[in-house]
Amino acid sequence: MSANMNATSKRIVTFLWTFLWSSVVLHFPTTAQTARGADIAVVVNADTPVTDLSLAEVRKVLLGERQYWNSKLPVVLLIRAPAARERDVVLRVIYQMSEAQFKQYWVAKIFRAEAAAPPRIVYSNDMQFELLAALAGSIAFVDSRNMRAGVKVLRVDGHLPGEKDYPLR
Repeated sequence: MSANMNATSKRIVTFLWTFLWSSVVLHFPTTAQTARGADIAVVVNADTPVTDLSLAEVRKVLLGERQYWNSKLPVVLLIRAPAARERDVVLRVIYQMSEAQFKQYWVAKIFRAEAAAPPRIVYSNDMQFELLAALAGSIAFVDSRNMRAGVKVLRVDGHLPGEKDYPLR
């Protein structure tokens, strides 16, 4: 009985250590994993009259504080659906909000008539690029590995995705 209990205990301990180490490895990706495709590009419709924004200006656009690119061209906010990595980066770095805070923010903004509508939710990269191409003034956030022709990538704080000091990772 004691030998059987000892073998069972060893299996449990081995399982727990394996589980713990796999969790650590999955939670903290290697340098190669974080460096590849880690940047989230700020992209706009090709006809949008802007090429460079500071991170503070990007934040104003996303908060709905800047609602027009110029006197005739409204900003059209596009954001990926919950669980998309791009959305997580935008919420963390730009909005500096949790998912719940983000939703509350837009409900309150619309209730106070400070915005006509919340950002449009896009469910895939294909949908995002189609809307970027079709909607004048649109702005979105794309994993820099998934870039396509027909959109304009903005510099943020003077840097493009992939450059050392690019802020959206």
